[in-house]
Amino acid sequence: MISLGIDCGTQSTKCIALDLETGKVIASAQVPYGFVPDLPAGSMEQDPKWWSDATDQTIREVLEKLGDRKADVRAIGVSGQQHGLVVLDEADEVIRPAKLWCDTSTVAQCEELTRQLGGVEALIAETGLPILPGYTAGKILWIKQNEPANWARVRSILLPHDYLNFWLTGTKRMEFGDASGTGLLNVRKREWSQAVAEAIDPTLMEKLPPLGSSNVAHGVVRAELLKRWGLAEAPVVSAGGGDNMMAAIGTGNVTPGCVTASLGTSGTLFAFSQTPVVDDKGEIAAFCDSTDHFMPLLCTMNVTLVTELTRELFDWTHDQFDVTASQVPAGAGGLLVLPYLTGERTPNLPNSSGVLHGLTPTNFNAAHLARAAVEGVTLGLGYGLQRLRELGIEPTEIRLTGGGSNSRVWRQICASVFGVPTVCLESGEGAALGGAIQGAWIWGQQTGSSATLADLTARLVKLDETTRALPNAADHAVYQKAIAKSSALRQVLVSASLL
Repeated sequence: MISLGIDCGTQSTKCIALDLETGKVIASAQVPYGFVPDLPAGSMEQDPKWWSDATDQTIREVLEKLGDRKADVRAIGVSGQQHGLVVLDEADEVIRPAKLWCDTSTVAQCEELTRQLGGVEALIAETGLPILPGYTAGKILWIKQNEPANWARVRSILLPHDYLNFWLTGTKRMEFGDASGTGLLNVRKREWSQAVAEAIDPTLMEKLPPLGSSNVAHGVVRAELLKRWGLAEAPVVSAGGGDNMMAAIGTGNVTPGCVTASLGTSGTLFAFSQTPVVDDKGEIAAFCDSTDHFMPLLCTMNVTLVTELTRELFDWTHDQFDVTASQVPAGAGGLLVLPYLTGERTPNLPNSSGVLHGLTPTNFNAAHLARAAVEGVTLGLGYGLQRLRELGIEPTEIRLTGGGSNSRVWRQICASVFGVPTVCLESGEGAALGGAIQGAWIWGQQTGSSATLADLTARLVKLDETTRALPNAADHAVYQKAIAKSSALRQVLVSASLL
């Protein structure tokens, strides 16, 4: 049996073919794309047709690589970038480009909704989390206020992975995990919040898709696509989920104690919980996961963006960057980076900028800048892990993904910042692998298998023990002080309106 995993990301869409018997990824394909050009500052948009075209192309390429074995494809699972807003008209045609998770043009709308609903504390009491500029709720109000003609045409609201599921099956539906990233879901009850919806528009509830369990099939591939792809039997399409929810499955983060940290353009750190984890400070997102459980999550906007700009500044290769950063001990000689180059999501500072603090004649050099860049972005994730601990999450191991995890030096810094062992996966597929595993699990349920999702991840998610890093106690102490210092510095700058 073969299951296809689709990962529709911000920069590309990828398809992998997972052989369930061997646990191997036996074929893959990827199609890149960009953004809608010439938009105002803060706006980030893509045409959903780019995603469906890329999904079509990558699936066709993978099926071609499979040859005769394409007849073994029985399931598809879709991962999509979270929070993006897709609006359809009464003919189910896309009305305008999708506003993406990284679009920060909705600050005013988020502030307006927060005021209207009684403030951050009231919002957290209502839904479990505040409304941040990345979330979908503010984007909906933005379209209503800025594009009334488009808003008048809206009949359906979907997220990116929901749109691809609709394109694959013809069915509109939303599962709890991705829905929790809209700002419209009461995560405790797993129901749409009538109060938030009505604050945006009295007709919004009728435009939202039905909610349902992540543990049931979304549908089957429609006949037109079967004919195009030359498949005789329709694969089942699982519920899928947001990219972080699918990365949780793809890294085996489906049991207590396991935490995933992604070191990509942005950074995420998230855990598994059997009960809702609601942060009264609103710093940790109280998301649902894509297993009908819960996934408290921290997201930061700037990770490899910062390290890559530093590397390019000195025209280093990645290996040269690693070697240079390793020449400086923990703490970078007191040099501290607040890495808010494109604003920040946690803490919620969408219009902030970066800070380089603590320069002295001895640390004003390339090696210290390299070390401080890596440490600065990792300390932000370390702050989030501290908050998760305060909320009752006890990490025993952190599984690293994303481009930054390829760095041996960075892996060691992560282990020492977090205070627990870190390890990478043999497969770097993450979200795509999670989609394939979820698809295989749903197919198994339909064919009488008793294997649980945890059973499948234990067998199919393989750790690369050569990458394991153990925390250094002395360095951990240094980093604990650095986290406290960076928090204090941020608070002073914010209170003085300097950040």
